[in-house]
Amino acid sequence: MPFPRALEVLLSGVDRTGSDMTYHDRIIRDPAVCGGQPTLRGTRVLVRVILGHLAQGKSTEEILMEFPSLTTDDVRAVVAFAAASACEDLPAPSPIPAEIKVA
Repeated sequence: MPFPRALEVLLSGVDRTGSDMTYHDRIIRDPAVCGGQPTLRGTRVLVRVILGHLAQGKSTEEILMEFPSLTTDDVRAVVAFAAASACEDLPAPSPIPAEIKVA
């Protein structure tokens, strides 16, 4: 399934300095940290907490003010992680039956 261009850029993991980075470099699951829930490396900040802030409409700048140990690339990694997770969890689409007319 092709990704929109903006999502491809997020998932490609090229940060603003031009170095290669993927969300795997920033997001970890360690049983000794927050019970193995996904967190940002070197912190106890849960991925779901950052996603919740984004869902509430907070800007990256607002999130960074609340979590000064994070960077813009950390927030981008959270979005990339969520997008990749959603792609993995979605079931394959069912074929459209021939009797259904699509415009």
